[in-house]
Amino acid sequence: MVTSNPRRQFLQAAGSAALAAGVAPLVMGGAAEAAAPVTSTSVKAGHFGPVRQIDAGVLNVGYVDLGPAKGTPVILLHGFPYDIHSYVDVAPLLAARGYRVIVPYFRGHGSTRFRSASTPRNVDQAAFALDILALLDKLKIRRAVFAGYDWGSRTADIIAALWPERVKALVSVTGYLITNLEANLSPLPPAAENDWWYQYYFATERGVKGLTTYTSELGQFIWKFNSPTWKFSQAVYDRTAAAFKNPDYVPIVIGNYRWRLSLAPAEPEYADIEKKLQVVPPPPISVPTITIDGKYDPFTPEGNGSSYRSHFTGKYRHRTFNVGHNVPQEAPREFAQAVVDADRL
Repeated sequence: MVTSNPRRQFLQAAGSAALAAGVAPLVMGGAAEAAAPVTSTSVKAGHFGPVRQIDAGVLNVGYVDLGPAKGTPVILLHGFPYDIHSYVDVAPLLAARGYRVIVPYFRGHGSTRFRSASTPRNVDQAAFALDILALLDKLKIRRAVFAGYDWGSRTADIIAALWPERVKALVSVTGYLITNLEANLSPLPPAAENDWWYQYYFATERGVKGLTTYTSELGQFIWKFNSPTWKFSQAVYDRTAAAFKNPDYVPIVIGNYRWRLSLAPAEPEYADIEKKLQVVPPPPISVPTITIDGKYDPFTPEGNGSSYRSHFTGKYRHRTFNVGHNVPQEAPREFAQAVVDADRL
């Protein structure tokens, strides 16, 4: 089911385009040259290898590091309620192409932990971006290709908008997702509001108890709604649901959705960053970008990308895949190809 104009009013702009999934090779840049298609590889699909841990900023970050150490870095960022396994098939494909692929757990997910019990569990959108920048600094990565969906798109978009020198290229599912708090105070049409039911659920104490009591069940329910054509197995879901056992998962999820609705306070330490993000029009993204929409994602808006196109001022391409919300896990080859092509724009 595709709703009429949901997420983009809510989180800024949106769109969908006209390139069907499964077409290979995909066209690069503005030239007639095409990248060699991403195909199967001797790197084992469906398996990252060990999760590493590193102190970076306020966190001890759990992350996967796959591919040659001197390869062009690619940072793959997951969403909610998902985890790093959204990229379990994408990462080996990119590693086989010579990229160094970094896939971190966000704060509150998987093996990522706060280094101090006294550190505030901040949930502002800026906090997630600073977490990733701290990770890059600790790994001595100056510049990388970024790719994400959902929370991952928002985080990558923020870094691309405010720290473009750190971003070689960008792949952003559902386009421009930087949250504008004032815009989020405006109601959507009823059908679109209905799609965001869990956001309003989380605004209540009943929702806190519900997420705490039914953590796994709630996530699986959202997966099925978000990706109506994806026939994932119970084992695939359970592998990701293990990441929700993090002790900070509930406060981070609840707090972030409340922050977006201006029901949680904006932290003063991010004021300078948010001042840049909350301007109208919002900060443009000038780095080379490919945006992707899932045809069956209930949050994909109408318009073939037109509603967020103006936010991307550099080299740009837009694609639509015949999948739902979790684009990299539902269409790993096509997603990996988009990363390769964005890098060559």
